[in-house]
Amino acid sequence: MDQLALLFVLLLGAVVSVPVGDRLRLPAPVLMTLLGIVLALLPFVPNVDIPPELILPLLLPPLLYAAVRRTSWRQFAANVRPILLLAVALVLVTTACVAAVAHEIVPGLPVAAAVALGALVAPPDPVAATAVAGKLGLPRRLVSILEGEGLFNDVTAIVLYNVAIAAVASGHFSAWEAGLDFLLSAVVATGLGLALGWGASKLLDLLDDPTLQIGLTLLVPYASYVLSEELHGSGVLAVLVTAMFLAEYAIDADDVMTRLAGHTFWDIVDTLVTGVAFGLIGLELHNAVRTAEGRWAEMLGWAGAVVGTVVVVRLAWLLPATWLTKRLHARRDFTEEVPMSWRETVIMWWSGMRGVASVALALAVPLTTDEGGPFPDRDEIVFIAFGVIMATLLLQGLTLPTLVRRLGVESDSEREKAFERELALRAAKAAKRRLKEIEETEELPDELTEQLLRRAVEIGVRINPDLGDEERLEAHEKRMQRLHRLRRIQSELLSAARHEVLSARSEPGADPEVVDRVLRHLDVRSLR
Repeated sequence: MDQLALLFVLLLGAVVSVPVGDRLRLPAPVLMTLLGIVLALLPFVPNVDIPPELILPLLLPPLLYAAVRRTSWRQFAANVRPILLLAVALVLVTTACVAAVAHEIVPGLPVAAAVALGALVAPPDPVAATAVAGKLGLPRRLVSILEGEGLFNDVTAIVLYNVAIAAVASGHFSAWEAGLDFLLSAVVATGLGLALGWGASKLLDLLDDPTLQIGLTLLVPYASYVLSEELHGSGVLAVLVTAMFLAEYAIDADDVMTRLAGHTFWDIVDTLVTGVAFGLIGLELHNAVRTAEGRWAEMLGWAGAVVGTVVVVRLAWLLPATWLTKRLHARRDFTEEVPMSWRETVIMWWSGMRGVASVALALAVPLTTDEGGPFPDRDEIVFIAFGVIMATLLLQGLTLPTLVRRLGVESDSEREKAFERELALRAAKAAKRRLKEIEETEELPDELTEQLLRRAVEIGVRINPDLGDEERLEAHEKRMQRLHRLRRIQSELLSAARHEVLSARSEPGADPEVVDRVLRHLDVRSLR
């Protein structure tokens, strides 16, 4: 099996792991990691041969962009305090604690190399956490915090990692220069991200073809990451800023086709890239096993000590941080979303799984220093990092569903229903306001006005049936029954038309482009 065949196996596994995971009630990233482990144990499967410097630019931009599409600027702004406590403060504390432990237990490990190890295992993975949380029906406030933490902790960790790697490679470190680099990288990334977001939004307005618009959204995160890195900024932060800008300002409410197609496209990208990334985690077991040959007890002991440090530090930090956030939350009546009980805090603690970012940083550790010598203790760093990733991803990922059920943590369905009802009511009122505006400028027959008014009300009732009174609900149900019957028959008519047009492709002299154009017209009609 060659590298290309292995890639296709991972892509196939990424697709199949989703329905299998749903049936087994296991997260797809965990299944992909297990698949990677199985593949790594097969003798005919080759070692993964990806240049370390390409890991982050290839994997992170699309994953980050897809994750940002599920959040919003308002959600981040409302939760900025708990996110900063987790995404910045906790990453710094975890890095320092892991570095202290690793420097103490691994003989000859330089302090800067220990800091690099701490930085690469410090950030919990947003993909793993949200993939698991989304399947478990956790309260939305917990999912929001986990998403925000996962997005922004990568920024902190990668900047720390780059500073530490540079210190090891060059043999020089200055706290002042490191702090200045941190600040400058953030400023450059933010400015570039805003500029690219603005430019991309204008270009999207000029491209009126959904295919071209979606293609541009695929290029934008890569461009943002690469340009920011070239200008010595944080590529991750640049992608986040660009994606948030586009999510906030590049949305056309009437561009239905692009929105539906874009949502489907990015779901596909997210599924495939996530599957490949977690499959690579398992496949790297090849190198980890080779590194530990003859030193299993010693190296497993080091990895176990770092795993314990990572897990204990997260709990020790979450307990007081959550208490403080709740106290400030109660006093100032902020709209931020915080864990409301010790059970939710425990779930947040156990959701701290490491994944794509950590494996990408581990694989990106240079092979040599600037002087041409071997990077100190690289094999040990990579082995310990993969020990942390495997232990947290498999142990926590496989046991989190059971822990959620045991603690009885469930989503706030009543709150979600209330918000859905509010949105349905606002949608119906907006439709009725627009109808009144049209009546002022156009003469409409009374019969048509009454019919349009009923349809405006039905907009809200279809979203949330609780909006209608009993008589209206009964009438709406009868209309919906007639509508379903009409749609079923119309669907069969369109299906017959599509089959007839599609059969024309095999007829002598048929132009396939004309056939496809007619078929697309029927497809759009069917979608509507």
